[in-house]
Amino acid sequence: MDITTKEVLKKKILDAQEMVRDYEVYSKKINDSEIADLFKNYAEECGIQAANLMKILNNKYEDKNNNKN
Repeated sequence: MDITTKEVLKKKILDAQEMVRDYEVYSKKINDSEIADLFKNYAEECGIQAANLMKILNNKYEDKNNNKN
């Protein structure tokens, strides 16, 4: 079964958003401030990745579908 680029983008957006949530939760539960700060940074980086993927999805795939209606 072939997966489309649009489907891959949607999957990776969800994956990145889940990673943001995970890192945020763990950063609050960990007592080691160095690791907690590292996880906070990772959450931000994953958030940026999710936002960039969302821009691509919207610009390349969603807008084309909306113009067809």
